[in-house]
Amino acid sequence: MKKIILAIVLCMSVIAAQAQTKTSTAQTQDKPGDEQDGLIKEYFSQIMGVAVSTTSNIKLFQFVYDWVGTPYHFGGDSRKGIDCSAFTKELYSKVFNLTIKRNSRDIFSMVNPVGKDDLQQGDLVFFKIHSRSISHVGIYLGDGKFAHASSRGVAISSLEDGYYNRYFYKGGRLLDVFKKELEASPDGTTNVGTGDPAVTDEKQ
Repeated sequence: MKKIILAIVLCMSVIAAQAQTKTSTAQTQDKPGDEQDGLIKEYFSQIMGVAVSTTSNIKLFQFVYDWVGTPYHFGGDSRKGIDCSAFTKELYSKVFNLTIKRNSRDIFSMVNPVGKDDLQQGDLVFFKIHSRSISHVGIYLGDGKFAHASSRGVAISSLEDGYYNRYFYKGGRLLDVFKKELEASPDGTTNVGTGDPAVTDEKQ
């Protein structure tokens, strides 16, 4: 259903672009694509509550949009059910072409800590929920919002929400060493380790 809605939006943007007066050959070639991208960004901004700018990673928002509503299942890693670390791992694989670790605590070992005010799109956010150790992870989208697999399924939440604000631990940005490994990999992907699913204790 989501893909059908998005396809309709794209078709409407193309039709609108073709119906407008064409002032030059160059404008004719560039305009439809620009308008299409703009409409997609506006669409994601409205449904996710995040300002999607010209520099935003549309692939990231498309991935999150496609997965929103997927049920939570501890140890799961498919559309039938997925947990927080598996969702993060899948997103990094499909969006950033990088295979990160499977456990939220192990994933934290791959990042440079980042303060909440310094978070950038695509950074990771870590939580200690009813635990002394990291028990939950998500992906920062911007404007204080992050995507994650909570106990209620894949969703977009706010870091300012009382619950997540209380248990927020640190943000994290992937270390350059792993990015360099990715660039050096012959097939364009890097597997930097796997592990058991993270023990999560998420919002009910």
